[in-house]
Amino acid sequence: VVVVVLLGTFQNLCFLWFSVELSGTLVLSIECFGFLICHHCAVNENTRTFDLTSQQPGQRTRFVEIFGVIHFILFVPAFSRYSEPLEMGCVVSTPKDSGGNRRRPGSIGEVSVYVPGLRIPKPVDFAQSLGDYLSKNIVERLSALRTRIVVMTGQEGPTITRTKRKTQHGGSTLADLVQALEDYLPVLLGLVKDGSHLQYKVQFVWVNQEDNKEETTMSNAWYEVLSVLHLMAMLSLSQANLLLLPRSSSNDGHQPKVSEENRRASVDIFLKAAGYLDCAVRHVLPQLPAELRRNLPVDLAEGVLRALSLQALGQGVDIQLGMAIDSTKATLAVKRRLACEMVKCWQQAQDNIMNLPLTNGWGEKHCLFVKWKYVEAKAAAYYYHGLILDEGNTEKSHGMAVAALQAADEYFKESKKLCEAFNAASPLSRNPPPWGTMKYLSEKIPKDTSSKVRINRDLYSHERIMETAPTLPDFSLALKPDEYQLPQVDSSWRTENIKVGQTDPNHLKGDK
Repeated sequence: VVVVVLLGTFQNLCFLWFSVELSGTLVLSIECFGFLICHHCAVNENTRTFDLTSQQPGQRTRFVEIFGVIHFILFVPAFSRYSEPLEMGCVVSTPKDSGGNRRRPGSIGEVSVYVPGLRIPKPVDFAQSLGDYLSKNIVERLSALRTRIVVMTGQEGPTITRTKRKTQHGGSTLADLVQALEDYLPVLLGLVKDGSHLQYKVQFVWVNQEDNKEETTMSNAWYEVLSVLHLMAMLSLSQANLLLLPRSSSNDGHQPKVSEENRRASVDIFLKAAGYLDCAVRHVLPQLPAELRRNLPVDLAEGVLRALSLQALGQGVDIQLGMAIDSTKATLAVKRRLACEMVKCWQQAQDNIMNLPLTNGWGEKHCLFVKWKYVEAKAAAYYYHGLILDEGNTEKSHGMAVAALQAADEYFKESKKLCEAFNAASPLSRNPPPWGTMKYLSEKIPKDTSSKVRINRDLYSHERIMETAPTLPDFSLALKPDEYQLPQVDSSWRTENIKVGQTDPNHLKGDK
């Protein structure tokens, strides 16, 4: 027994030292491993590893049981000392993280379109919440439709980076998940039909990505509708990203590029994503009481939803500008207008998220992406503005052209630094092979700026030129989000006889 006590004390001292030097997970693993050894020995009468006192199995077992008790007594003080740091911070307990609720990938691969993570729904027991009010058929249908989404998002994780992952039936997981959401939404809307009290009966739980809180629970079906629309938009942006990653052609073997078909399809997808988000802002957010709106995760904050919608429009305009560059019919005026519209989109997106607490990995990266694209758009706009000004016949217009081109060059250099910062931010990412608008401008801006400055070097000094960079013209946005409307309530609700229990129609809370 003395030997056992000494061994236990020595182990505890080692634990206290390791608790300082090593991570909490490793410490807990070491300690639990030791305790499991004791438990294994206690239940295995044939164990001879710890036979220090007797050759009789019964005595050996009792001895090891004593060892386990002493080990546990020595373990408790050290564990309580260690356990305090686990409660710090805004994130829900780390065991939930390790269980896969909020998985954080180390890298998200090539990024043409940034998607700030997919919010993931957690299982809901509709039978317990709605069994007293609805028929078994509709409760089971709600459960089946939502469970399908839970399983698919759980398998896919917070981001979709693979282009060719197929299901066993030949479809893609991305398309199947979008279809699952579209199937679920009309049935879900039955819970909010005509202000039904059923909208307050179910606690919906979603795992966040941009918010510091790991997950958000609310007893309001409009929160579920909002979450579904947000996920549909993020899946659309993911689909656009996959379309806009350059691929090598097996026919020509040249540098990877994005086909015109994919570019045109991506514009339609951007408008669809913007439509989902616009509907969420205009038609779903107003349905939530003010208190619940204040408690929404930052992922669903109005500013973030508006910024994502503007991001979709901005990237759609970027694709249009790239196609205009490739077209021999597009004039400089058309290209300048598109570039200036792109600036407006990204400026408004940045304004919407500027004061929001986007401080964790996905959120910080989101802010960097918007800032990078805003500066990149200004480089394009000043470049085309400079070319148009250079067509003038006056000394003043030539000087302003040089100023605009030098501004374009400065913004282009800044955009490259912001691009590096974006890719270095967690989760790591990388640029696809250059293509489209910025491939063209990365070659033209330095070359044309150097040429114009050399020609007009006697007109303006560098300092004077930078100080007098002309104001960009203001154009209204031509691209508009799709006019998405919430679907009609599923026909299965027409024959549903909702049982009215003892409910409070003014019950608006239940958020956690």
